[in-house]
Amino acid sequence: MATALIILGAGMGTRMNSDRPKVLHDIAGAPMLVHAMKAGGALDPARTVIVAGHGADAVARAAQDYDPDAVIVLQDEQLGTAHAVAQARDALAGFDGDAIVLYGDTPFITPETLAAMAAARLTHDIVVLGFDATDPARYGRLILKDDQLDRIVEFKDATADERAVTLCNSGVVAANAATLFALIDKVNNDNAAGEYYLTDIVGIARAQGLRATVVQCDEAETRGINSRAELAMAEAQFQARARSTAQDDGVTLTAPETVFFAHDTVIGRDSIIAPNVVFGPGVTVESGATILAFSHLEGCHVSRGAVVGPFARLRPGAELAEGVKVGNFVEIKNAQIAEGAKVNHLTYIGDADIGARTNIGAGTITCNYDGVFKHKTVIGADAFIGSNTMLVAPVSVGDSAMTGSGSVITSDVPAGDLAIGRARQVNKPGLARRLIQKLRDLKARKG
Repeated sequence: MATALIILGAGMGTRMNSDRPKVLHDIAGAPMLVHAMKAGGALDPARTVIVAGHGADAVARAAQDYDPDAVIVLQDEQLGTAHAVAQARDALAGFDGDAIVLYGDTPFITPETLAAMAAARLTHDIVVLGFDATDPARYGRLILKDDQLDRIVEFKDATADERAVTLCNSGVVAANAATLFALIDKVNNDNAAGEYYLTDIVGIARAQGLRATVVQCDEAETRGINSRAELAMAEAQFQARARSTAQDDGVTLTAPETVFFAHDTVIGRDSIIAPNVVFGPGVTVESGATILAFSHLEGCHVSRGAVVGPFARLRPGAELAEGVKVGNFVEIKNAQIAEGAKVNHLTYIGDADIGARTNIGAGTITCNYDGVFKHKTVIGADAFIGSNTMLVAPVSVGDSAMTGSGSVITSDVPAGDLAIGRARQVNKPGLARRLIQKLRDLKARKG
């Protein structure tokens, strides 16, 4: 059975106190909306529809950056969850399959839970995701009757007995798409809030003789994000789970609570991650690599046996081959570092190719930007770049070539050559003492 995702993301998120749409606030380097899309992606959806409202253009960009095929529909007025889902009707015209309703501000629904809902759909017309709440607070209650979900009651409309129920509604619903929209057509806003509740479809379905059930999940999966404090709690929840997963996968975290992962970080087993390492989006670290303390990585690839840090920064496009060493206070961006090369100290390598076993001396800079364009530096294998070399791109240094310390290299260096690009040193006998005395005398006269 084909599946379509309907992800609700129209809310303003007033409690966030932000100009940014609520669903675009980041957790682990990705908008909450993307987390919801990733979760739904486990069902291999045939279509994904995002219901946007506040900041719709920004929501559309974020959604389509992740999935270019995602369809964006607008909810101009926020009249309730049933009204929001109804906006997806035209986008799913002619779709013969199931629809599952997710929420852009509920980012932690797991693939296993969604798979359980899909399985339950084989025997029930409506499947609702529920959880046993520690503190039911103002959640909607799931009311069961004869082993079936009989209705969902919003807190505002619940009786005292109904409020005593601890089985609560997450809002996530699965049903045949045509059935879902037919049920929504019968929803009214005769309730305390004057809204069109998606939850009302259960009672309507049961009155028509349709079957409804509940799939339960851990309460943590259903956490909705409505404030900055809840956003911070969600980040902590994600990081705790990511750290635990990494350790289960054979990664050593010497101080787990200080390591921060992105939503898509991949680390191979037997890698070692030292304290205070931060992974931005798009990082892959192969097995047996070591990332030392206070390093920051994003958009890069680190191969087996490489050592990075401490205090290193790998930016997007950094590609480290096996056995590469990148040391303290080194920044690498959009550069390929070949097997066994060393970039150990106080160096910037940007827009460059560095050959195998080449040694880059301390303080080296590839001068890649002329104020308008970026230019490339190419260094061959087994080269030795002296400390404090400025490589003014575009420029190349051949295999087994060398540069003298303190050189400014503006022309290509052939293989095997030594390039020295600095002014000749001249010593002026006694001039230092005379100059200092002159300056002291001047200072004395000025009082």
